[in-house]
Amino acid sequence: VQLQASGGGLVQAGESLRLSCVVSGRTISVYTMGWFRQAPGKEREFVAALTWSGGSTAYADSVKGRFTISRDNAKNTVTLQMNSLKPEDTAVYYCAAQYGTTWLDKSSEYEPWGQGTQVTVSS
Repeated sequence: VQLQASGGGLVQAGESLRLSCVVSGRTISVYTMGWFRQAPGKEREFVAALTWSGGSTAYADSVKGRFTISRDNAKNTVTLQMNSLKPEDTAVYYCAAQYGTTWLDKSSEYEPWGQGTQVTVSS
């Protein structure tokens, strides 16, 4: 199974970006999908997750109301719509998958991971 994240870039504060993660080698419908991010010098942190059925979502407090995670099982793709971006959102964003539906915000529950896409928000 491979995950390929894309959509990162350089934007100004207040603008939007849409990240995509395409899963190959296995149907995405069995996975809970998550997004994490890691800023320079900081630990990787949870951003958002969506269970395989789409019935449950979770967001970090720092992105609630600004970011939206969604999935298209037919396209084997999960997206992260990021609005009202702030400089503190600058990080490498990673998508990841897990079979569970309980520990949505725990990076240790996720395997495999994508390669990451850089998001830079200027002030």
